[in-house]
Amino acid sequence: MDNKKPNIIKRLYNWTLSWADSKWGAVALFIMAFAESSFFPIPPDILLIALCLGRTKKAFNYALICTLGSVLGAAGGYALGFYVWQGVSGWFIPSIFSQESFDAVAATYQEWNFWAVFTAGFTPIPYKIFTIAAGVCNINLVMFIVASIVSRGMRFFLIGWLIWKFGAPIKTFIDKYFNLLAVAFTVLLIGSFVLIKYIL
Repeated sequence: MDNKKPNIIKRLYNWTLSWADSKWGAVALFIMAFAESSFFPIPPDILLIALCLGRTKKAFNYALICTLGSVLGAAGGYALGFYVWQGVSGWFIPSIFSQESFDAVAATYQEWNFWAVFTAGFTPIPYKIFTIAAGVCNINLVMFIVASIVSRGMRFFLIGWLIWKFGAPIKTFIDKYFNLLAVAFTVLLIGSFVLIKYIL
């Protein structure tokens, strides 16, 4: 079984990437960004990058489509957690994520509501766990949507801007370092707010 999982993910990856050459690429991007916020395992960044490289002038349009799809998907994940989690939890755990991961996220929400959503939305941390857990924990919906818009928008528009500005050569940099820099930026941002909180 363990040997089959990577193959499934690889096939999903290739299938996701194949939409970049389709006239329905933008629609596929929206749907995948929506689905990734609650259950789909492949991040939409892959298709976003491919579409932006194919039509650099439309990079910001694709970033907007990806952001809208992801935020609406996040709202769907929240609703899933809030209304029907008890009925579907057996499908998500352990198929999509582990019970331990879900419990850890639920505990994090007790103190770091906005920043928990922001961190998951901007960094490579699995966003879907946070969207569903937000509904289960019944965190403030307006705050959740705002944090999702800010974090997902920053991530996708930054990718779009990098490709619009530098073109194909930046792809290698994004593949290798973007997630690492996103994590570093988030740690510094949250760390500075925590520092100010304790100083003041």
